[in-house]
Amino acid sequence: MRILALAWEFPPRIVGGIARHVGELYPEIVQLGHHVDLLTVEFGQTPYYEVVDGIHVHRVRVMPGHDFFHWVGNMNNSLGQYGGKLLSQEGPFDLIHAHDWLVGDAAIALKHIFRVPLIATIHATEAGRHNGLHNSTQHYIHGKELRFAHEAWRIIVCSRYMQQEVERSLRSPNDKVDVVYNGIRPEKKPNRSTFDYLDFRRRFAKDDEQIVYYVGRITYEKGVQVLLRAAPYIIKAMDRLVKFVVIGTGQIEPLKKLATDLGIQDYCCFTGFMPDEDLNLFQSIADCAVFPSLYEPFGIVVLESFAAQVPVVVSDVGGLPEVVQHRTTGIVTQANSSTSLATGILQILQDPEFAKGLVDRAYQDLQDRFSWGQLASETSNIYERIAKERQMVAW
Repeated sequence: MRILALAWEFPPRIVGGIARHVGELYPEIVQLGHHVDLLTVEFGQTPYYEVVDGIHVHRVRVMPGHDFFHWVGNMNNSLGQYGGKLLSQEGPFDLIHAHDWLVGDAAIALKHIFRVPLIATIHATEAGRHNGLHNSTQHYIHGKELRFAHEAWRIIVCSRYMQQEVERSLRSPNDKVDVVYNGIRPEKKPNRSTFDYLDFRRRFAKDDEQIVYYVGRITYEKGVQVLLRAAPYIIKAMDRLVKFVVIGTGQIEPLKKLATDLGIQDYCCFTGFMPDEDLNLFQSIADCAVFPSLYEPFGIVVLESFAAQVPVVVSDVGGLPEVVQHRTTGIVTQANSSTSLATGILQILQDPEFAKGLVDRAYQDLQDRFSWGQLASETSNIYERIAKERQMVAW
């Protein structure tokens, strides 16, 4: 089958989890015999067209906008025009597969003009991110999501939690929504024998300090403030031999102020953006990964930590309890509770044998439930189902 995919981010342009999702899913889709053209946004000196792991990647120019929404409109205009030429000149295509509302306008237009079924992968919802809709901007995005979901032949989500959220928030019938987990390629992670482990580790902590880290976007919904509030309990229990490393960009200044107010600034390191090469090395030297989200549809960063063989502590929101099996592959704590989070982290830092068991079982779980090859086969089955249904209906 010929698939036209649309995503507003694709490596090396990485804004959130979508880039890694599409960058690892579609090579496996190609391996199954499908042809994939991916439309995405220009990035630096990256070629406007190249073949990456079998994916035909087309990067389009986007005119600057007065604000983010103006830019999104310009992006959809560029994606739509380029996609129209591609469908006209190289079609027919069997499916359009679009990722999130940001590329929804272009995907919907192409669907109607060329009469090609649309699959919508919805990675998160505006109502879920903000625990409701509280202003005109959120209502605007919600409206875009509603139409995106309505126009899709089928919807793919990353967890059973998200299936329920899409059904509730976007009014999509449950039997229109398929659950396909995110995945990971664990073989990409380095091990400590392949680099100067101690030299790299000393960039972040002393030899006798254990490293607790968070990686991801720095926003309120990610709950990093909960980790900082848990830190004083952990510092005391560990006799000060611990370092908290926060990796990512976003709302960092309020967190730095919170660390100062709590008197823990000397135990915290805010790295900002960290390139994937360094992040892979960092994960292999850390002692505990913490993801204390207040909202999380899935949590692909958890799988990254599984693959790096770092014990994981998460909150009990969204898809995280589906990914992490409590006390089997990680620790699940009460959301927005610094006391619960501190207790979970200390279980790992103070009991190395227990932590090792979590790591071993989590790594095996990657093969059992989160292999991209298996997840691509599930996605391909959805493609084939739609193709058969398409043949049975007039359009």
